[in-house]
Amino acid sequence: MKIFLTGGNGFIGKRLAQKLAARGDTVVCLVRDPSQVTANAVSPNIQWVRGDITEPASMRDAMRGADAVFHLAGMYKYGPKFIPQMRAINVDGARNVLQMAAELGVPKIIHTSTVGVFGNTHHKIVDETYRGNKAEMDSEYERTKYEAHYDVAVPLQVQGAPVIIVQPGLVAGPNDPSPHTLQYDLYFYRVPLGFGANSGVCWAHVDDTADGHIAALERGKFEAYCISGPPLTWKQAMEMWEPITGIAAPKLWAPSWLVGMNQKVVHLIERLGVPFPIAGESLSSMMDYTFWATNAKAQRELDWHPRPLEQLMRELMEYEMGRRGMKKVGAFN
Repeated sequence: MKIFLTGGNGFIGKRLAQKLAARGDTVVCLVRDPSQVTANAVSPNIQWVRGDITEPASMRDAMRGADAVFHLAGMYKYGPKFIPQMRAINVDGARNVLQMAAELGVPKIIHTSTVGVFGNTHHKIVDETYRGNKAEMDSEYERTKYEAHYDVAVPLQVQGAPVIIVQPGLVAGPNDPSPHTLQYDLYFYRVPLGFGANSGVCWAHVDDTADGHIAALERGKFEAYCISGPPLTWKQAMEMWEPITGIAAPKLWAPSWLVGMNQKVVHLIERLGVPFPIAGESLSSMMDYTFWATNAKAQRELDWHPRPLEQLMRELMEYEMGRRGMKKVGAFN
């Protein structure tokens, strides 16, 4: 198969490109600067072509004749300075890729959304039929991904385009560039006050997430599938890390009202144009905010089964300790 892929040099995309190439597919990866492709992303079956999802003409020739298109390119940042670029990439870029694939008659188009389009699920574990309220969302990332999902991908499905939507949750693994890795740093720095006791995400390994994309290609209907792992609050996650690392989870956790006070201060600082290490939007996700969804449909229809949570956490903590030069303890003895 010839597969056209955006975001092939990204966290999930790199794994997906490698897995597709390993099974014999020809993978054409769109990248703005081929010189930035890392050595471990090089394969005889992977072709890197220069292009930009915000410039439709730069994609057409490389996409033409593809048996499938995977659209993974996106921007995941917190803070007001990223809003224009994030909107151009996450919304306009998604529209450019999906519409062009439909126009070129690509048989299968897989769009990478997120369970973040549901917004705060308020401790409910929801499924693909749930519809969040964009007006209540606390980050531009959620809002832009919501628009790409419901204003671009779903209307194309309704029009008959062969679009499959996959919705990861938190994707964990080596070399994770996402904002949530700040929580890892706070934990390993032994910060005594935790944030997010009642906030949480669904955890899945990056390799399992890439496998979920391939399962959608092979077995998916033109619908949406949550390929997110089990839900945990940040407090529960750190309590899982404690016996693995030997580092105690925080005993004190900031109440939601205290996080809210800090968020207002940070937003004020941001409006003044002063750089701050933690974005106000990031603090919003620590205020009793849950991104929780069930993967039951993906397990049932795609035969997708992510690794057990305990295994994921062991692997994650082993990697995080290793890159910090820390002695392995606990479950690694």
